[in-house]
Amino acid sequence: MSAEEDLIDYSDEELQATEATATGTATNGDAKKGDAGADSKDAKGSYVGIHSSTFRDFLLRPELLKAITDCGFEHPSKIQQDALPIAILGTDLIGQAKSGLGKTAIFVLATLQQIEPIAGETSVLVLCHTRELAFQIKNEYARFSKYLPDVKTAVFYGGTPIQNDITMLQNKETHPHIIVGTPGRLNALVRDKHLRLGSVNRFVLDECDKMLDQIDMRRDVQEIFRATPTQKQVMMFSATFSAETLPICRKFMRNQEELIESDEKKLTLYGLQQYYIKLTEAEKNRKLNDLLDELEYNQVIIFVKSTLRATELDKLLRECNFPSIAVHSGVSQEERIKRYQKFKEFKERICVSTDVFGRGIDIERINLAINYDLPGDADSYLHRVGRAGRFGTKGVAISFVSSEQDQDVLKQVEKRFEKSVDEYPKEGIDVKSYMAA
Repeated sequence: MSAEEDLIDYSDEELQATEATATGTATNGDAKKGDAGADSKDAKGSYVGIHSSTFRDFLLRPELLKAITDCGFEHPSKIQQDALPIAILGTDLIGQAKSGLGKTAIFVLATLQQIEPIAGETSVLVLCHTRELAFQIKNEYARFSKYLPDVKTAVFYGGTPIQNDITMLQNKETHPHIIVGTPGRLNALVRDKHLRLGSVNRFVLDECDKMLDQIDMRRDVQEIFRATPTQKQVMMFSATFSAETLPICRKFMRNQEELIESDEKKLTLYGLQQYYIKLTEAEKNRKLNDLLDELEYNQVIIFVKSTLRATELDKLLRECNFPSIAVHSGVSQEERIKRYQKFKEFKERICVSTDVFGRGIDIERINLAINYDLPGDADSYLHRVGRAGRFGTKGVAISFVSSEQDQDVLKQVEKRFEKSVDEYPKEGIDVKSYMAA
């Protein structure tokens, strides 16, 4: 695959689904393999109904168990119960489960369990498609490595001075053992020989389908992958895998375990009520105002299709006395992270966003997701509405349908996930059905 094109800061673009045929090549990587595995069960991606398992059952380091307890976690989700034993033993892994079930914790805990930090060497490399997700994953490592003071983690992404990253990598005292980053920035560091990956033994892709479906981003991932040793563990996670993406994932692995949900209707969030509202484009603003007036919510995220629409809608909401923030690629990186932190810390309750917040972002108080503009495909819809109703909580997703294309996307969703999306009731919905008492 040619690498002649200039690097693009992919996480700073509108993250639109591409129709590029997923036929790229990838260099196979051998990994240290164990014989451990987990049978694929019918309830994949759901919760452990009877609390038969706790995190203590995984025989994790005492320092990790203490951090897990501090976070208030006790029982793993189904995907965590199945995947953690595989990941800890160093087996290559493809993991799929519905949004909000703690897929990030699987690779964070597994890599921290295995890591033996050596000054000046990076042993764990985690790639994801947006800066906000990279920032979030880095914070997850900080939470779980709380009692592992010798382990250093850093996050590298575009929109920040690359010299800061170079300075950190040049100093043995500050050189991270774990690096989380976006493909564009990491490939630039690797290409210019500032980041050497000869000691990497864990290679992780989070929201891997988003990176591998887009041909340019996949090229960056492949070049980074080729700079790592042949002997390493490879793990990839997402809530959705297309028929084209899964074979590409497999090319990065050997003798991998696959926890794939073959029954796609189980990927929907059962605590999430999903509705649509038919209206014209001109009626959207008034209807959005009405919904924000009549519905109770902890936090709401409103998805639009472009940076311009995000900016204008955010401005309109504030003029209508709905204090909101906007997160999109038109905002400087420093400001984007500030806004993300404010929303995460519940200092803001309404966020207007493009698809930069459509995947992976975990903000536990979101219980209302509104598709002001529907996305172009069923996968993106699933990821978007998955921001509400995470890890077993209740939530509501409402989609505005204003075109034939919107209707087609809704039909795709219903057919693929065998989930009926009902028309929003004229009398509204019972607050008790989605708000905790």
